[in-house]
Amino acid sequence: MANDAELVRIDIGRGIATITLDSQHNRNALSRQLLTELHQALDQAEDAEARAIVLTHAGPAFCSGADLRERSSGPPDSGPMVAALERLMDTERPTIAAVNGAVRAGGIGLMASCDLVVVDESVDFALTEVRIGVAPAIIAVPILRRVAPGRIAAAMLTGERFDARRALEIGLITHVTSDVVETVDEICSGVLHGAPSAIAETKRLLATVPGMERAAALSEMRALSERLFSSDDAAEGMAAFSERRPPRWSPEAT
Repeated sequence: MANDAELVRIDIGRGIATITLDSQHNRNALSRQLLTELHQALDQAEDAEARAIVLTHAGPAFCSGADLRERSSGPPDSGPMVAALERLMDTERPTIAAVNGAVRAGGIGLMASCDLVVVDESVDFALTEVRIGVAPAIIAVPILRRVAPGRIAAAMLTGERFDARRALEIGLITHVTSDVVETVDEICSGVLHGAPSAIAETKRLLATVPGMERAAALSEMRALSERLFSSDDAAEGMAAFSERRPPRWSPEAT
């Protein structure tokens, strides 16, 4: 039976969409309802043309992974989870995971799909799939985009816990801090200083250039650079720099 209470909340202000997982009774497990509401929140963020999306949580856990009660009682359908990972990776706006609590299994994949991952120094992680007889299959896609296989192999093969410093060392996360809210606010402020079009193109090249052949990459990036330097945003940005004033990007953040 579906839970009548909302499991995902969204707040949009200053051009930033903050999506909060709030299914504390099961440590924010990836139930059908939670994933449905996550997609609805992402729709709202996109419709509002948010400049960035912050994915965070209520309670002591960011996400405990799959809802095992649901998975054990019906045919598996990973489509909504796959789509959520794709949307976090592919949206034009930066996605930022703000993590103050433990992350397990599929929750690590959700977190790793974000562009930036800000983690409290007390947080720990575990890829526990093998301990229940499955593999970290779907989430391997975003994880292995960030981390070399040899650096995450022990965690995937044993289910062992590892801490925030280790996660930073291997490249799974981008920031370790004693104040997640302050660090995320600083990142969002930086995003708001940039042109939306330039940020979208920068996110795209971060994903595509590493896999391109060198000559093709240089050719494509030359074309991108020349197009952007000829754009209205570049004209505004350089004028604002010369005139020592804040740029007025189009569209303005709301």
